[in-house]
Amino acid sequence: MNRTEFIIATTIILFVAFMLGWFTHWLLHRFTRVAGGDVTEVDNLAQSLHEAEEMRDQAILYLEQREAELSNQISQTEAELRAAMEGLREARHEAEEMRAYIERMHSTTS
Repeated sequence: MNRTEFIIATTIILFVAFMLGWFTHWLLHRFTRVAGGDVTEVDNLAQSLHEAEEMRDQAILYLEQREAELSNQISQTEAELRAAMEGLREARHEAEEMRAYIERMHSTTS
């Protein structure tokens, strides 16, 4: 095989490889091409996902606000409870003092 035959054989082999690659690419592109309806469906799904994320963010914000309100209400209720318990303690102490005073008065008069 002389030099010219070798160049021609190499050229033919490279051309055949190029054509096989091109044909494979064309087949893959033909079978994996996205239809127009599929693009519309993907757009609709993306829009639905975006709306769902916005709704989720709004729900999280609402829950955080509600949690803050309830925490505030709980702390106010606890403060009222502490004040009521302190008042009750003082009332019991005063009642105990009054009983002792009455018992002393009865014991001095008897």
